[in-house]
Amino acid sequence: MFRHQMETFAILLEYGCDDPVLLKASLIHDLVEDGDRIGFVAFDEIPEIDDDGAEVLKLVKEVSQHVTLGVKEPKGVFLQRIMSHGSEKAKILKLADRISNLTGLAHADDPEFVKNYLVETEAYIIPFAGAINPAMAAELQNRVEILKK
Repeated sequence: MFRHQMETFAILLEYGCDDPVLLKASLIHDLVEDGDRIGFVAFDEIPEIDDDGAEVLKLVKEVSQHVTLGVKEPKGVFLQRIMSHGSEKAKILKLADRISNLTGLAHADDPEFVKNYLVETEAYIIPFAGAINPAMAAELQNRVEILKK
């Protein structure tokens, strides 16, 4: 998990992001979804870390799948929510996250998972990416095309 978080952070830097809230959120963006699995549940401490803590946690929650009565929102609904109605920071973070995830897919052993992930990217991410950040959109499209081969 550490590598993915750092890679997402680095992608944001490469694309000129200097917003401290967005950069900090990139380093912990999977904690809400994966925190209990890795032993982190101290979410109430995040707002106390620094002056940006509350805004960072809010952004991390925004880019996380919502859980209602123990049921995660469907992945398509989750992605559509962020890309259609999310804050600008959430959209940018999701693009960087997806670029990082696509990079890791080159090493995946499950062709069906890869295929589904690419379909999901083309259906829910790429149609919105150009309006959010054209350069990131081009990288996403390029990575999808490479992985399809």
